[in-house]
Amino acid sequence: MKTILLHPTYFPSIEQMAYMAKADKVVWEFQDNYQKQTYRNRAYIAHSNGKLLLNIPMQHKRGERQKTKDVLAVADFPWQSQHFKSLQIAYRTSPYFEFYEDDLEPLFLKPVNNIIDHNTHITSVLCELIGMEFDAAKTDVFEKNPDAVIDLRFLVDAKRKSDFTPTPYIQVLEDAHGFLPNLSILDLLFNEGPNTLNYLEQQTLPVTI
Repeated sequence: MKTILLHPTYFPSIEQMAYMAKADKVVWEFQDNYQKQTYRNRAYIAHSNGKLLLNIPMQHKRGERQKTKDVLAVADFPWQSQHFKSLQIAYRTSPYFEFYEDDLEPLFLKPVNNIIDHNTHITSVLCELIGMEFDAAKTDVFEKNPDAVIDLRFLVDAKRKSDFTPTPYIQVLEDAHGFLPNLSILDLLFNEGPNTLNYLEQQTLPVTI
């Protein structure tokens, strides 16, 4: 059985979803310490000017280490409505945005408290829309060097330079800025629709699983 260890991220990258498409089981890291500048609270989409960052503002306790499972999103700022509006503006002319819009909109309406639970719920919804199936579990303890899993937790690092070279597909805003690789899975979904799972399964990944 191909088991991978991942951090739950906000509308995951195409690279992360490609690993998930090839796995038999996903174990979610629930015992790590929260770190800034990661995909735990950010995702990138295409925009008329290039890549656009969707960032969830977080509540931080200065000088204290916090478990990711204990970190909360800021509640008094309308980031959800801003993110959904950005998606509407960026993808309203894409082939499949209207097809998935009603299924995704509730993710931007229900108040968000715990970020890790929100991310796992997002991923569950996305996998259902894509048709992706795998067993899932959560960690009980943090292990720096875990056994019996393929450790892909490094994918959460937003500053990391990825070796993943995705197969180009037609992007709705490609004429404005060229092909933008490895954006959020939303970009692939809105442009490729029902072909998304097949695309993910066909990708060559830096780590063999």
